[in-house]
Amino acid sequence: MEPLLVFPEPVPPELAQALDFGGWAWKSAPDIDSARRDEPADGWVGAIVMATAGAELDGALRLCRAIRNGDINVDSVLLLVNGGQLMELDPHEDLFDDFCVHPFHPVEFETRLKHVFRRSGNNDDIDLIEYGPLAMNLETYQAVIEGKPLDLTYMEYELLKFLAAHPGKVFTRETLLNRVWGYDYYGGARTVDVHVRRLRAKLGEEHANLIQTIRSVGYSFGRSRWI
Repeated sequence: MEPLLVFPEPVPPELAQALDFGGWAWKSAPDIDSARRDEPADGWVGAIVMATAGAELDGALRLCRAIRNGDINVDSVLLLVNGGQLMELDPHEDLFDDFCVHPFHPVEFETRLKHVFRRSGNNDDIDLIEYGPLAMNLETYQAVIEGKPLDLTYMEYELLKFLAAHPGKVFTRETLLNRVWGYDYYGGARTVDVHVRRLRAKLGEEHANLIQTIRSVGYSFGRSRWI
């Protein structure tokens, strides 16, 4: 994937984390001159311009205007603003392709990015599993719950991935052992119970019930997509 240009520099941690989780290649720049010096041979795939305070909106729009004027080679622009800046945006001024309100939910932010780059013809699909507050990047083995990273072991990730990929479906412990650990694994059903308990703890009290115990059967995740 060609790199994405991001203003400002340094990039706020929550923005960097969302981009890394989504698998986007990116590079930050403090101004147009720096962006021009670092511009790839084929140009930037797009730009994210962040305005974090009212006093900085004018500067962010000047960057957008410079991009639109062709000062650097950028196909599309996503503007990040806070809620108080929305009334100051002129919908008739074509300075950006889409905008997102900051602070953002990572799933909404990823959706906005895909929307912008699908329109520009430069979107590479990222392999994700998303269910409510949970998002899992299958390419980078990362998972977040309400935007907060989950520190999972390899098998915890594999178990959560398998369950989240089949919402509402009930699996016995034996099936989970076979499908997640593999047919050559000789651990008992208690292995599944231990990993489920650890996952619930890491999901937190508010989201622990994403993994449900089905008495005398096994476990299920969330609700069926058919309900």
